[in-house]
Amino acid sequence: MLIPTLKDYLLLHFIVLIWGFTAILGLFISIPAVELVFLRTLLAFLLLGALLKIRGEKLLINKRRLLGMLGTGALIAAHWILFFGAARVATASVCLAGMATSSLWTSILEPLSQRRPIRLLEISLGLLVIFGLYVIFHFEFDHALGLAMAIASALLASIFTIINGRFTQQFHSQVITFYEMVGAFFATALFLPFYQQTMAVGNTLRLIPSPTDWVYIALLSWVCTVFAYAAAVELMKKFSAFAMNLTVNMEPVYGIILAFLFFGERERMTTGFYLGTFIILLAVIIYPVLNRLLYSRKSSVAT
Repeated sequence: MLIPTLKDYLLLHFIVLIWGFTAILGLFISIPAVELVFLRTLLAFLLLGALLKIRGEKLLINKRRLLGMLGTGALIAAHWILFFGAARVATASVCLAGMATSSLWTSILEPLSQRRPIRLLEISLGLLVIFGLYVIFHFEFDHALGLAMAIASALLASIFTIINGRFTQQFHSQVITFYEMVGAFFATALFLPFYQQTMAVGNTLRLIPSPTDWVYIALLSWVCTVFAYAAAVELMKKFSAFAMNLTVNMEPVYGIILAFLFFGERERMTTGFYLGTFIILLAVIIYPVLNRLLYSRKSSVAT
């Protein structure tokens, strides 16, 4: 694995800032979460396909890898539906706090996928995240459904981040993103009939957004997806899945600040919410410090 530079860290945080804005952007869009994901992924794969064709990028990959990427796209679609749904059921701040649990899931799933022992440091920080969640649940029980949806969304994010860590060793990040957006689009399209009959208001799909909605959906598709997602996939060549997801835990900080700037009192939460969020983010801040200390100590012992 390549060693990340300061530029890589800055780019990663810029991407996380963009993702922190997606929950807010989603609240500006009037159509429901499922229809939003359907249109977002449609625009994303159309634009990426056009860019890759212009650049002459080869899109031919073997069937096994193709199915893997399409399946990963289905996970991404479910992740986004839960993510936007959580923001609407609760608030953008609650949604982003739930998303901060991605590092907990990764600390468990990444070692299993790589068949390596689970690190005590990662599990300890994961338990710290659980305690932060307990504090949030205790003070924000009215938002329990939205927080649960966000936690489930974080679990899916952890899974596809680990999977993409393998794909990046073999394929260009934009090729990976293209096929995953195709998979996300068709998975959402297949889900639409069931959604219409069981969950859609009035059993009616809202697939014709207003002109303003189209602008916001285009921003979601082209800035938050084509640019940010593809750039994040490329950075996976230099960061572990755990380090990526731990940094993504800064999303609530950026998102909560932005939510308060855009929505004001609507996003004001209890003191307990901010305490729980602080505990979760404490894990983000201390991980690189403790990891570096442990790595340095092991290196000195080895020499």
